[in-house]
Amino acid sequence: MLPATRAETCPLCDGRGWIVESDGGAGAARPCSCREQDRARRLVEAAGIPPRYRHCRISNFQTSGSLGEQRNQLQGARRIAEHYVEGFLQEGGFRQSGLLFVGPPGTGKTHLAVGVLVELTERYRVHGRFAEFTSLIHQIQATFDPGSPESKREILDPLMGAELVVLDELGAQQMTPWVRDILYLIINYRYTRQLPTIFTTNYLLDETKKKAAKPAFPSRASLDRGADDPDALPAGELLTSRLPAMLVSRLYEMAQPVPMTSIEDFRREHKVHGARLR
Repeated sequence: MLPATRAETCPLCDGRGWIVESDGGAGAARPCSCREQDRARRLVEAAGIPPRYRHCRISNFQTSGSLGEQRNQLQGARRIAEHYVEGFLQEGGFRQSGLLFVGPPGTGKTHLAVGVLVELTERYRVHGRFAEFTSLIHQIQATFDPGSPESKREILDPLMGAELVVLDELGAQQMTPWVRDILYLIINYRYTRQLPTIFTTNYLLDETKKKAAKPAFPSRASLDRGADDPDALPAGELLTSRLPAMLVSRLYEMAQPVPMTSIEDFRREHKVHGARLR
């Protein structure tokens, strides 16, 4: 059974969606505020956020289980997300830049990215989309089947043209020429049209961070398969090892990097805090 809409349970309009005000005659009707709330709910549902992350908000992002530099980074990431939402509406329209959350699984990158998407949708009725990159590639590959109900264009067009996009797990997919072309198409389209995009990645952006990095940053899938998975990455692998340097350079122009990398033992942290933070 689908949950009741706000309009169906609204005490102001008794579920009608309209409020009739006396004007000395038959009365004048005006839209109830619950109609706009329902519109925001429908936009959030249409964004394609996986069930695991639908509860995510910036306000419920937890940092209390962390210590020292790790806690400082997580608190800083949360503040950046908050400031991004507060400054999203600018003179002339929405802001054109995005965010790039960088760190191992379990630190809350996807939580904050989804939190920004949901809060901007609720506040400004932004038409947003969420896409996990590996799943997106598999979805596009499925269109090659002659019996596929979707075409490649039907999948990509809403993603490229959305007012705000979250592209999760950037670099997780092996960069074959075909995958590279798909990623370039998405990023370049949004770059040239100055559409804000929020990225998350397990890969470092900077060589100086690589020297200081202690843990490996495996993909979320390799964590699920086990610590000895051959796809686990060497310590602090750079994003340029997974994406063409031209695309990484473009990311710097499109999004503000948000480091979330200060974890002494990410496997322990993932087990203790992963379900809560992600």
